[in-house]
Amino acid sequence: MKFDVITLFPEMFSAIKDEGIIARALKKSIIEINTWQLRDFSANKYKNVDDKPYGGGSGMVMQVEPIRNCIKEIKKKNSDTKVIYLSPQGQKLDQKLVEELANFESLTMLCGRYEGVDERIIENDIDYEISIGDYVISGGELAAMVVIDAISRRLPNVLGNAASLKDSFTDDLLDYPYYTRPDELDGQQVPEVLLSGNQAKIDAWRIEQSLKKTRQKRPDLLAK
Repeated sequence: MKFDVITLFPEMFSAIKDEGIIARALKKSIIEINTWQLRDFSANKYKNVDDKPYGGGSGMVMQVEPIRNCIKEIKKKNSDTKVIYLSPQGQKLDQKLVEELANFESLTMLCGRYEGVDERIIENDIDYEISIGDYVISGGELAAMVVIDAISRRLPNVLGNAASLKDSFTDDLLDYPYYTRPDELDGQQVPEVLLSGNQAKIDAWRIEQSLKKTRQKRPDLLAK
């Protein structure tokens, strides 16, 4: 899987490229992350990529030309890449969407800043407009990292096992509870079934607990 990220702050992505699961996936060449400095595609001598909005109002708007120039450059090598704009107005990211995106070989992510991007980019150059939640953050970089992490852990050999197939939100259920040593703490015992060695009973208990947690914490998921 190849990720191309269009951003004004490429250095932010060292947070995921240098540590943890993503760093290991990069080292194994399972994924590739390329960052593109948007200012490099500005024709303005000052390398500006934003301007005042028509009609007035506060803030600045990211211009069409630098963004489009950058996307065109990326598509010279990956003509079939899907372009994602990280936006609070987009489709909310969930596990179903993560699994859909994981089927592509190349994704390009546009990280918005300021008041957002010129609407003509959204209408003509974007395949997916995605939000990570109903709140506003300073820019799309953190959202892009969330998307990259969520997709990468679904790819073969990234986690080294099938653990990701049982994560919360898989099959619209929350994950079952986990326990480890010691088996007794402050008078509270680990559920006896987990110590039984009977895998069939353990699996049944886990399904029951997953349903119970979902009813308690996210009953909206069961409606699906």
